[in-house]
Amino acid sequence: MSGSHASLNRSAAFASISVAIVLAAAKTWALWRTDSTAMLGSLADTTLDLIASLATLIGVWIAAQPADENHRFGHGKAEALAAMFQVMLITVSAAGLIYRGITQLLAGARPTGAEEGIAVSVLAMVATLGLLAWQRHVLRKTGSLAIATDHLHYKSDLFLNLAVIAALALDASLGVAGADSLFGIAIGVWLAWGAWRAAGEAIDHLMDKEWPEERRQEFLAVLAKHPELRGVHDLRTRTSGAEEFAQFHAAVDGGMSVSEAHRIMDELEERIEREFPGVEVLIHPDPQGLVDEKGVAAEELLPRARNETEAD
Repeated sequence: MSGSHASLNRSAAFASISVAIVLAAAKTWALWRTDSTAMLGSLADTTLDLIASLATLIGVWIAAQPADENHRFGHGKAEALAAMFQVMLITVSAAGLIYRGITQLLAGARPTGAEEGIAVSVLAMVATLGLLAWQRHVLRKTGSLAIATDHLHYKSDLFLNLAVIAALALDASLGVAGADSLFGIAIGVWLAWGAWRAAGEAIDHLMDKEWPEERRQEFLAVLAKHPELRGVHDLRTRTSGAEEFAQFHAAVDGGMSVSEAHRIMDELEERIEREFPGVEVLIHPDPQGLVDEKGVAAEELLPRARNETEAD
């Protein structure tokens, strides 16, 4: 990961922490004034935001460390671990909030001080919008998984704060009994759903899932443009934090010298770097016709890529 990318990721993490601290203090006061289940959910979410943002900061800091003797592929998966930590926190919070909402609904509890709670929720929305704008800028530059998970969580906060405003307005101001508890339960379900979605990408990174098929085909199209490349098989790709890796077997004329084959590998690497900047590539040259692998790894990939390239 480049120094500028690491700096941007850290700045987003620090911004997230700062916003969470301010909002946690404001919502603690609002909860004391309102005794609202929906506000409690919002406070729990913000508290988790703070803990998760600290985890994000640690994750992006570790991920930015260069490869070392014990981690030759770098530390990018630290971001996925930070994201999974966030997911676990969100899930626990959602379960507790749903339980609280159900018990409050059965007990017939009602919130008070709706005006203070609504004012704090509006403040939270303004601060969250500012943070989201900065996170979007950072994501466009770095593509950080940990920041993306944090961004997803803060986007849900906008709807959460709207829910708090609606709950307080309906229950305390308009006298709709049970609205606050029902909105609290709905917020818990929303958080659980967000955790489920956020877990998917983190698990993909930890399990070394292949790139999307469209991106793999774009990669192969770059290789297909080299006139001396006779075949490609056993293409393997993965993403680790902000880092991407690709390796494959490249078939060349079996009568070539080692130096000539090496020249072709260098030219392929240059083409890949132009079209896929920053991707770490490992190429294994093979004489044409030699395929030691079996199954999917033995499948010849170049003809299809060349046909699609010619069609374009």
